Amino acid sequence: MKSAKKLPASPQAMAQEMMRQLTRNLGPDELILPDDVDALMASLKGLLSGDHPRDDAAEARDEAQELAFKAMESTSEAQARKLATRALRLDPDCVDALVVMTELDARTPRERIEGLQKAVAAGEQSLGAKFIRENQGNFWLLIDTRPYMRALGMLAGALSAHGMRLDAIKVYEKMLTLNPNDNQGVRDPVLALYLEVGDLKSAAVVLSRYKRDASANFAWARVLERLLAGDETGASNALAKARRANRHVELYMTMQKALPKEMPEMYSPGSEEEAVLCLNFLSGAWAAHRDATAWIYDRLAEAGVSPVLSKSGLRKIPIPRNTVQ
Repeated sequence: MKSAKKLPASPQAMAQEMMRQLTRNLGPDELILPDDVDALMASLKGLLSGDHPRDDAAEARDEAQELAFKAMESTSEAQARKLATRALRLDPDCVDALVVMTELDARTPRERIEGLQKAVAAGEQSLGAKFIRENQGNFWLLIDTRPYMRALGMLAGALSAHGMRLDAIKVYEKMLTLNPNDNQGVRDPVLALYLEVGDLKSAAVVLSRYKRDASANFAWARVLERLLAGDETGASNALAKARRANRHVELYMTMQKALPKEMPEMYSPGSEEEAVLCLNFLSGAWAAHRDATAWIYDRLAEAGVSPVLSKSGLRKIPIPRNTVQ
């Protein structure tokens, strides 16, 4: 049996390992933020002391992860498949490689969900129940958890898009339990789902827990939450704040403005792009409660604007195309 290999002791080698650890489990599109540096230091605390040697299996997992990232960045399906396949030979539980294969092979929403469930299960297998239990609440501060958390987010989005809202909620709740700081922005879709299914108690908990969230999504969600709670005065007050947060949301909701054909990739607070993303999250919740939608239309009419009605004469909420899940 080969003896375990420890990290090289030279400062140069340790610096190289630090950068390798930092980029290894950050997705190709993720920026390196201050929290990520903290996560790196937490993950490397034992490694830098030399107390946790890295064996051949660990090296194979690292190589598999790097191949998976190359697959994620590949512009060719054939190349992505080749790289992901190589990664899975090295590490059958490589979550990102399993996700890549799912995106390549799934032909139906159900197949995609099953593939993502397999990736999530592999992540749980790789991390281990003890690790998950002991680090619950601080997951984002451990770089190696990132592929698993990404897969959870994709699974929740796929479940929601397939109409399996309660199942999606359970996954989002799990993510918030593992990472209450919510670096992935799970609060937005789960808040919308709570409102859509009428779970006002859970919606209120999210609104309270992240009360400093000044986004348009939270501002307009508060309007709907107050309406569903029967608090019209509170809804009116919330509406005034929501309009200040982003005036474009109401115009898209009532079809004064046409939604863009593509979802925006970036936004700034108060912008039209933020409004489109806000409506992407909340359109299902508003559409599920027609009385609330009618209330918004009436408030716009009171302001001297004639809302656009659907061809059937119904007041409706438009659904953004290419919705982000």
